[in-house]
Amino acid sequence: MNTKLPFGGLGLVFISGSLVLLFFVILSGVQNSTPLNKTYFLQADTSGITGAQDVTRWTYFYMCDGSNRNCDGPWPAPPFGYAWDRDASGVPDSLIGGHGRGTTSQQYFYMWRFGWVFYMIALFFIVLAWFASFLACCGRLGSAIAGLVAITGLFFLTLAVSLMTATFVKARDAFQSAGRDASLGRYAFGFSWGAWAALFIATVLFCLGLRGDKSGSGGYSGRSWRRNKSTRSRRSYDMGSRRVKDDYS
Repeated sequence: MNTKLPFGGLGLVFISGSLVLLFFVILSGVQNSTPLNKTYFLQADTSGITGAQDVTRWTYFYMCDGSNRNCDGPWPAPPFGYAWDRDASGVPDSLIGGHGRGTTSQQYFYMWRFGWVFYMIALFFIVLAWFASFLACCGRLGSAIAGLVAITGLFFLTLAVSLMTATFVKARDAFQSAGRDASLGRYAFGFSWGAWAALFIATVLFCLGLRGDKSGSGGYSGRSWRRNKSTRSRRSYDMGSRRVKDDYS
């Protein structure tokens, strides 16, 4: 029985799920449709901050209002402080600084930027793993290729989701310490960690495909080897018995 196809096929299913969830995160704010209009990393009360909307949501490409509309941008790796003007007043002290045209502190500028970039790198390798997963349905070499690419994608996705989580948890705490309402986006982080879990399971399945039964690819299994060995031993004994009888006849 060939055990590679089930592992490769299941890996393809989980890789596909991981990609769909990541696209929900990356395309948040692009259209006013569910779940994109409910997907954001952070929602905070920014009323009274110079140049900011009353409520701001941070999505992957945009800073939007409280319904993921009226978004500024899109910007690649946008600085955290693009939600308000340069040298704005009313911003929590830890969030504002000289980076991002005088809108963002150094810490949040680099945490957000590296997290943003790692999402894109992870997406690239997950797409490659998706194509390689078709090879995993065909043999052990395909499983090895898919597993290697998936492990690389998992590494970068782990960095991306961890950095993004740390960035916005700290930002939420900064807003709340300043007496402003702020909350994390359940959809964005649910999709992000769900994509991570699906990719992790797919990686495990590809690795399990490397241990598949050889009998389906022209080799032999341990059971068939023991049976053949036992058959050869009995045949040799029978032939030896006939030779002894012939000598005494």
